Amino acid sequence: MLLRPAFLLAITMLFSACAEKGAGPVLSSGERYVSSASAVSDYRLGVGDRVKVTVYNEPNLTGEFWVNPDGTISLPLIGNVPANNRPVGEIASDARARFADGYLRDPKVAMEVVVFRPFYILGEVSTPGQYPYVNGLTAMNAVALAKGFTPRANRDVIRIRRQGETEEVNYRLTPELIIYPGDTIRIGERFF
Repeated sequence: MLLRPAFLLAITMLFSACAEKGAGPVLSSGERYVSSASAVSDYRLGVGDRVKVTVYNEPNLTGEFWVNPDGTISLPLIGNVPANNRPVGEIASDARARFADGYLRDPKVAMEVVVFRPFYILGEVSTPGQYPYVNGLTAMNAVALAKGFTPRANRDVIRIRRQGETEEVNYRLTPELIIYPGDTIRIGERFF
């Protein structure tokens, strides 16, 4: 009779070890759990983003521009402006200074993101793939875009790899969990 509880304990420990092997800690607080307004307020551009540049009283210089694969935005007259991993306001100031350097007298430049780079969702969702990012996107919204969980999906923990990083981080899946443009989300399989 004592063997049965010991056997059950050993099996439980074995499955727990399998479930946690290589998983790392599961985060349930931090920058991804703050309000969505502050999450994108310090947004930094990356390859695949499209911005609208408005140069006041200069319709030929105004337009929408993609961040190129080399991390720059090609603007008329001034050429390539470094944009990768820089906030929009900083890039607009840089463009304003370049336009003022021999091209325009007292230029006024505004810039806003019109298309964010996509995010990716893999694993135990009905339709994994690439999806367009929208401001304020949460992990639950991302799963909904991918047509929901499969029956085998782990609905408690998800793994997210931010664009430009090599490691995935485990997060507790809550309605407040924020997704950033370029993120790769992986929904794992549950064991029971």
